[in-house]
Amino acid sequence: MARWRRRRYRRRRSLRRRIASLAWKLGLGLVALSILPTGCLRWVDPPTTSFMIQSRFEAHPERPDGYRLRHYWVDWKDIAPHAKLAVVAAEDQRFLAHRGFDLNEIADAVYERVKNDRRRGASTISQQVAKNLFLWPDKSLVRKGLEAYFTTLIELFCPKRRILEVYLNVAQFGAGVYGIEAASVTYFRKPAARLSRDEAALLAAVLPNPLRLRVDRPSSYVQQRAQEIATQMERLEGTRYLSRL
Repeated sequence: MARWRRRRYRRRRSLRRRIASLAWKLGLGLVALSILPTGCLRWVDPPTTSFMIQSRFEAHPERPDGYRLRHYWVDWKDIAPHAKLAVVAAEDQRFLAHRGFDLNEIADAVYERVKNDRRRGASTISQQVAKNLFLWPDKSLVRKGLEAYFTTLIELFCPKRRILEVYLNVAQFGAGVYGIEAASVTYFRKPAARLSRDEAALLAAVLPNPLRLRVDRPSSYVQQRAQEIATQMERLEGTRYLSRL
């Protein structure tokens, strides 16, 4: 009887070891699979993003005649300086100072949540690149944890200029409109290289919620936000911001 119990114990211990070994190998495989695309991001332009794929999938039942997704990649040199300054002014003015996470903004967001029961965004441009490329529009702890992981990898592998270039090319500016080139062509009938200061500020003004805020029919809120962004752009330009990227 004792011998039978020992054999059963050894079998259970062996099974636990095999399960632990399999879980370890699976974890290493997933890490390797996540490092590969983020490492390649430094040189390879992503043809699509997780958000674009989800957008197409979700819109399909509503559009039996087909869903039009507009997205055209453009390199850094083909994007107007106004557009680069506008998204930084609107989304992440400490972009050059942090390594993926703006602790000041996070602290302010926590304070607003606790003190006034108000939600406010604290995501950096790097975090938004991670979310758009690899994740889904959700506020769960799992999504946030994965976002932090991918943000760390992106900051590790890519210089700031590349991160901003990717963001300008994958950010959503309206229903089915992704990237600064598609937005410029759709709303202003011109390439992104020719965007004016006011046009760039207006595009950046809808970034917090591009499905509710409209570029083609801007509300008074969007117009006021665009003016504030234009003012911040002048201040950034005065510090020769783009030359530091």
